[in-house]
Amino acid sequence: MTRLGLFATAPAPLSPLLVREIEALGGRRARARGAGVEFDGDLAVAYRVCLWSRLASRVLMPLARLPASDGEALYGAARELPWEDHLAADATFAVDCTVRRARIGHSHFAALRLKDAIADRFRARTGRRPDVDVRGAGIRVHLHLRGDEGRVALDLSGGGLHRRGYRAHAGPAPLRETLAAAVLAAAGWPDPRAFDAFLDPVCGSGTLLVEAALMAADAAPGLTRDRFGFESWGGHDPALWQALWEEAQARRARGLERLPRLVGGDRDRSAVATTEANLQRAGLAGRVRVEVREIERQPPADLPAERGLLAANPPYGGRLDDADARHCRTALRALAEGALHAWSLALLLPDDGGWPASADAPGLAVRNGALPCRVHVLAPGRAPGPCVPAVDAAPLANRIARNERRLAPWRRREDVDCYRVYDADLPEFAFAVDVYTADGRRHGHVQEYAPPPQVDSAQAQARREAALAALPAALDVAPDGLVVKTRERQRGARQYLRQARREEYLEVREHGARLLVNLRDHLDTGLFLDHRPARRWIRDHAAGARFLNLFAYTGAATVHAAAGGARESVSVDLSAAYLDWAAR
Repeated sequence: MTRLGLFATAPAPLSPLLVREIEALGGRRARARGAGVEFDGDLAVAYRVCLWSRLASRVLMPLARLPASDGEALYGAARELPWEDHLAADATFAVDCTVRRARIGHSHFAALRLKDAIADRFRARTGRRPDVDVRGAGIRVHLHLRGDEGRVALDLSGGGLHRRGYRAHAGPAPLRETLAAAVLAAAGWPDPRAFDAFLDPVCGSGTLLVEAALMAADAAPGLTRDRFGFESWGGHDPALWQALWEEAQARRARGLERLPRLVGGDRDRSAVATTEANLQRAGLAGRVRVEVREIERQPPADLPAERGLLAANPPYGGRLDDADARHCRTALRALAEGALHAWSLALLLPDDGGWPASADAPGLAVRNGALPCRVHVLAPGRAPGPCVPAVDAAPLANRIARNERRLAPWRRREDVDCYRVYDADLPEFAFAVDVYTADGRRHGHVQEYAPPPQVDSAQAQARREAALAALPAALDVAPDGLVVKTRERQRGARQYLRQARREEYLEVREHGARLLVNLRDHLDTGLFLDHRPARRWIRDHAAGARFLNLFAYTGAATVHAAAGGARESVSVDLSAAYLDWAAR
């Protein structure tokens, strides 16, 4: 079967969880890339990920990279693609566009040019054209613009995979289904070796409860969807899809017979009624118990004293009444420290200071809608610890974006692949942040200046976590492309100690020279970016000279001297490893 290159979108913090999920579904070479996971697989794998993924937002099949310096370049290149292989002339389609530091800055305009290219190709070849249907399109085309390039993909999922189809109603603070699944996956649910029961004491519309039941029942979340985008795709294999659908139905039927005890509660009768309606639509009626109950009441007597998971998305100020948030915080702590002290906890807590967070377990940074939150997984006997003031990393991201815009003309003029984009510009974020580009992929090299002793360690940790959560998106790098180190005063041989032994070298450009850097193995990368003016001066004045490079480090200055026309050179250093690097 033909091997496909695929991409599953998801918020960057969920990428490690999504990589594991995709690998379990048969995906190969899965790796986090920006806002999602890139992987390979045949058509069956593509179908399985659409049907079974609990964490992915969409599943895309990349088609081409197109020049997109302007609308006409995009239109001309897109019209050459064989769109008739993917959709029929009587089909309906829509174009979704995202923009990231692109030459074409208007997403609607770019989507319109791509739509025109598709329609005009069909009209020229068949005399007919597919219709555009923004809401109910048979197939959706995704366009992502970055720089002067556009990446075109088909949306095999046909819309957000969080739309499972079971939630007819939502409460005042709905939780996205994929985020609920991530909370549970982070806790290890539904491992039968660890858990015999599940409780959500503030279930609201029941999203955590339904997702927990579907996971425990081995039920594919896509079974309750109306349709997928690939069903309108020209390469669709109905027989293969039918076989996978029937397999999922059989697994669900078997799993429903061995569900553990799952209980939800809420003091709001209307919330309980909504949860029951959603359970009914998910095919779980009568298999999950939901009760109208106050959180401070003792949990149901039939729940085991141990080996359970308490998961909750508690109310908090800003979305629900502040008095509710305070009441729930007190009652939930009492429950976790009292009757269910031997249970594990999985909590989705806001980052606004209204809820305490454990300083030594800062949690997985996510967003619940527009609100920054964290997923906290706490072992038995642990309740949320002392409150750490929240940190807003938006000023850091905004400053990096502004610096990127300012540096763009200089980068193009000087022909450099690596540069410092931020250097402790804001006192509360004491980092040096460098960008290295190699083989078309951006890498972030982040060095934290160690905080002085008088800075509160918990607050320093909170700032660090907030910054590291924001940096992948701010730098446009994949989470695994971010290398983080701490800079503190080193004396003697300590400054040369290895940080790792991965021996991963990247080739970068600087003023026409090609140089090797290593982002991970040492505190420094092998290229001092602040020495660049000196290296440029050497290159401009080296013609015909004999060049002596003392304390040569990795020899970058020697390379520039050679490129500038030096007739011979001698490079000297105390480190044999650095001299070998210089020779390379």
